[in-house]
Amino acid sequence: MTTSHTPGRRSLAKGVLAALFLATAAPGPASASGRPGAPLLRLPAPTGPYLVGARVLHLVDRSRNDPWDITIGVRELMVTVLRPASPGPGSARVPQLTPGAAETFGFLAHLVHPPLPAAGVDWAATLAHARAGAPPLPGRGPVLLYSPGGGDARTMGSSLAADLASHGWTVVTVDHPGDASEVEFPDERPERPRIRTTVLRPDIDAATFRTMIDTRVADLRFVLDTLGLDRVGIYGHSAGGTAAAQALHEDRRIAAAVNLEGYLDQPDGELLPVARRKTDRPLLLAGTDGFRDARLDRSWAALLAHGGPVARRQLDNAHHWVFTDYAALVPQLHAAGLMTAAGRAAMVGRADPRATVPAVRDLVRSFFTRHLPVRAPASR
Repeated sequence: MTTSHTPGRRSLAKGVLAALFLATAAPGPASASGRPGAPLLRLPAPTGPYLVGARVLHLVDRSRNDPWDITIGVRELMVTVLRPASPGPGSARVPQLTPGAAETFGFLAHLVHPPLPAAGVDWAATLAHARAGAPPLPGRGPVLLYSPGGGDARTMGSSLAADLASHGWTVVTVDHPGDASEVEFPDERPERPRIRTTVLRPDIDAATFRTMIDTRVADLRFVLDTLGLDRVGIYGHSAGGTAAAQALHEDRRIAAAVNLEGYLDQPDGELLPVARRKTDRPLLLAGTDGFRDARLDRSWAALLAHGGPVARRQLDNAHHWVFTDYAALVPQLHAAGLMTAAGRAAMVGRADPRATVPAVRDLVRSFFTRHLPVRAPASR
């Protein structure tokens, strides 16, 4: 079940997030099609001591229009909130992608990421390690926001988000409609379809990139306003990492941030404000040897030159999408003969996911353990 929430003010009481977990949500089907012969793709299980509950929210910002389609008239977001939970009646694991989103993604996958197969995958069959309807444990750990990469939906960050929640954090994964490959809303309206698809193209220009980052930062700050959050962490991949770093610069409610391989400049070379100035709050810049280039080095070096609590880390034998669910899914597609070795290397690198998945999880979790720790986990 999806909760729609249209705030009358930009900031609501801090108890809103906890209250939203009181109602239960009906689990979705495990697979829309069950295609014969399609490999069953699996996401790695969380490593923490807690079961993870999931709640999907529909948020509407009436103070902004949608930058990608002005006929909509408002800015709508879909988010998933993951929290440590207890087993409950009917608390089945949710699918990574709903049947509608999976069908749409099946058409778009190889367009958004050319190495992915154009057919032969049942994207609706993969289950996330979170349960709809699972009652939350008492209390609430620190909150982390997640912003996915440009063209990606929040669902492709399911594994890392669930792992963090299993260790006690509350994780809010945020979709950026019009940017994400596909975003499914609770309903269809005359001004927009039920499932919105991306408007982004491979030859993104500086103006589009600026709109994308500005919109993502505004989206993230709206989520903080709507859910009444303060002193949170934020992490993001690619454009989401760019937005996470810039949001840290703009909003004092963000205590620490992780940029998973996002540039800190515009495509024309203009540094973002966060790179031009020193940050006084912790920021981790995490990248791979496969994606590293002169532009990334230049923009990250500009920020690192100011000093402050900024660190850089690198994963070797890896590539850009190793920070997402593709780290686990792409090697399975390669093993099933649906992707080439070159395609696998171009997306996640050649390293074994049994090494890369724990490495990414440990990197992000250890950073937030230092800077936004779960001090008093709820009782199991």
